[in-house]
Amino acid sequence: QVQLVESGGGLVQAGGSLRLSCEASASIFSFRAMGWYRQAPGKLRELVATITNIGIGITNYAEFAKGRFTISRDNAKRTVYLQIDSLKPEDTAVYLCAATRGDNWESGYWGQGTQVTVSS
Repeated sequence: QVQLVESGGGLVQAGGSLRLSCEASASIFSFRAMGWYRQAPGKLRELVATITNIGIGITNYAEFAKGRFTISRDNAKRTVYLQIDSLKPEDTAVYLCAATRGDNWESGYWGQGTQVTVSS
């Protein structure tokens, strides 16, 4: 059973930065793509960013994530990162790592999430 373990969340002031990590228990090359989603209290889960695991990796960002969020991966460490800069209170959410071997993220693998709280 593949496991995804997130880390790096915490409480940070607005304007600060965080780097979230997601370590997979299997080679990330076994997945077509990996990504980050987030879920704020009372809201639906939403896509933040994804990266494919072929070649240099094709990235895709939600509109709100463009410019402040950067997804990257380290194949040797089986880890995907999410750098978040200029944090805003509305970024407060549980950030979840996901991996898929196909096109359906819902039926893929999910981590437990890491809490990010941004104070104003």
